[in-house]
Amino acid sequence: MSYNVNVAGVAVDTRHWIGGQRVASAETFTDSSPIDGQPIGEVARGGPAEAQAAVAAARAAFPSWAATPRAERARLLHAIADGVEKRIEELAIVETTDNGALLRSHRRGVMPRVAHNFRFFADWLLTLEHEDFETRGHSNHVSWDPAGPCVLITPWNAPLMLATWKVAPALAAGNTVILKPAEWSPLTASLLADIAAEAGLPAGVLNVVQGHGAEIGDALTSHPDVRRISFTGSVPTAKRIAASAAANLTPLSLELGGKSPLLVFADADLELAVDLAVEQYDNAGQVCLAGTRLLVEESVAEEFTRRFVAKAGALRQGDPRDEATDIGPNIHARQLEKIDGFVQRAIAEGARAVIGGHRRDGQFYAPTLLTDVAQDSEVVQEEVFGPVLTLQTFADEEEGVRLANDTRFGLAATLATGDPERAERVTAHLVAGTVWVNCFFVRDLQAPFGGSRLSGVGREGGTWSFDFYCDLKNTVTAPKGFKDHG
Repeated sequence: MSYNVNVAGVAVDTRHWIGGQRVASAETFTDSSPIDGQPIGEVARGGPAEAQAAVAAARAAFPSWAATPRAERARLLHAIADGVEKRIEELAIVETTDNGALLRSHRRGVMPRVAHNFRFFADWLLTLEHEDFETRGHSNHVSWDPAGPCVLITPWNAPLMLATWKVAPALAAGNTVILKPAEWSPLTASLLADIAAEAGLPAGVLNVVQGHGAEIGDALTSHPDVRRISFTGSVPTAKRIAASAAANLTPLSLELGGKSPLLVFADADLELAVDLAVEQYDNAGQVCLAGTRLLVEESVAEEFTRRFVAKAGALRQGDPRDEATDIGPNIHARQLEKIDGFVQRAIAEGARAVIGGHRRDGQFYAPTLLTDVAQDSEVVQEEVFGPVLTLQTFADEEEGVRLANDTRFGLAATLATGDPERAERVTAHLVAGTVWVNCFFVRDLQAPFGGSRLSGVGREGGTWSFDFYCDLKNTVTAPKGFKDHG
């Protein structure tokens, strides 16, 4: 069995990375490209044995890594960032081939952001401190102690960027890591292991294991030596992980699905609002934060729709390696079936496809806008995770907010308005972990990130990441009782 995959001239070793070594499995799974549906290569398919080995390696490496001075940990994270920057082109082409997102975006935005993730948390680590305070003459000192081995389970829609949002702070905090990438897009996680090793990261500090869902996931999330679990993905999988982790009371950070609203008020800059709405088709609609529910004030709905249809109609869908392409394929044939199922059921219930509403050749789904949808309908209430938007109207601010909040989710919200006072009022009433006003997808790593309701548990980013990945300790010292060592 060959584990040496060649992706446009880039060599990728598809074995696991455990304890500083490449490790094969008795079985493999086929990784295919969404661009043409063709196999890329075979990937080691891990199970309980590989999970046990990875946790054992992380546990063995933990004491030394936890004791490594902050400055040295930060230096190594910067060295990893250097390695990412040297291989941006390679990482970009491998990621595009593996998950179908635009090559131009990977080159110019995503992969540079991967390097930034490591640099940001390396620098934040060096400034991490809490001001000491006194209680009745006793001093209080807060410290962040490394927690232990961390299991990080990441999705397929932005594989390396979302993985490093977790890996970088976990390593910076002094923890060791077992990274389990999604089986539909595992390749850049393997390259990250190579880059980390070349940067000098000690063996066992970062481990990468591949496999199908519960086959390896249950063994990782139920392991008593795992001290943190961070997961980005679906609500059903999160419930399974939470149940698995419960036996050991392992702390969880869960960033889950979204059904986010995009509110457009009559006083908004309509051209800006249309641009924001069309942007929700980014990555073929495979963005958890996307404002897929367009809520438009009645008085401007007709004009908004006319402009939206014109702008969305100009989007180019095709090979994501082509610079002119705006929308690439969806990740997998199963995902395409799911997307089309949502749309066809909605149409059967009376929805109207203003644009799209159908598949195209290969793994492509036409950008779709559905109107005449009921608030309680499946397509309004459930995450589609494809290039499918719905449009509803509202009469006034109160109704707009009510519709915006009327789902089980609360990951993000976007609103377009020309009135700063309205923006403040509406934002205060929206249930969401992130609210964007007259903008979208502006993400600063020092800000808290996460969801409300079924969109997740916990927050990561800046100090919030260290709060999660560490055991916070408060040391209270009395002003008496010490012997004089002067």
